[in-house]
Amino acid sequence: CCSHEAHKHEDPERGREFSLYTKIDFQTLDCLNETVEKSGALVFKPWDRRKDKTEFVESDADEELLFNFSFTGSVKLKGIIVIGGGGDADPSHLKVFKNAVPMSFDDADKKADQEFDLQHDKDGVMEYQTKVARFNNCEGLSLYFDKNFGADETRICYIGLRGDFSEAQKRGVVICNYESSPQLKDHKTPGASDYSAHGIS
Repeated sequence: CCSHEAHKHEDPERGREFSLYTKIDFQTLDCLNETVEKSGALVFKPWDRRKDKTEFVESDADEELLFNFSFTGSVKLKGIIVIGGGGDADPSHLKVFKNAVPMSFDDADKKADQEFDLQHDKDGVMEYQTKVARFNNCEGLSLYFDKNFGADETRICYIGLRGDFSEAQKRGVVICNYESSPQLKDHKTPGASDYSAHGIS
């Protein structure tokens, strides 16, 4: 079974760390099963607006939502934060696929690059750590929210992405690190963490 891999973290630099949404190619972003067309793009927004419940995406026929999008360069994905709409409509499970865009609901039945059991998180303090080695050279992501806590529909207000971004330039490669400073957690071996981190393969 799945278990969550997350830890609580709040500091003044979080806004800069979670600026990776600015590197999404929004022309490629598509959210399957959204009630309102193009509302899926609203949840990728600045950190200081993460608690804004007026901007959200809600599933239509059932609890499933599937996001597909490409980045404008290459990404090393390190962490994900998800804020739901509250209560049973919060998503409870996430499957993450690298470089599988575009993906359909039928495609999402296959094994994901990583899965997370999600928790209620109204403030965005739970970060789900990715297995970074699996998310090197990530040019696109598919995020499949297949379950919630019991509501008929799923509602999501914020999805935050943390990692490194690089884009090819005429004179080489420019690397932007969306972290305030190197973090030891990215270099620790399994079992040596000082926070709760329980992933699945």
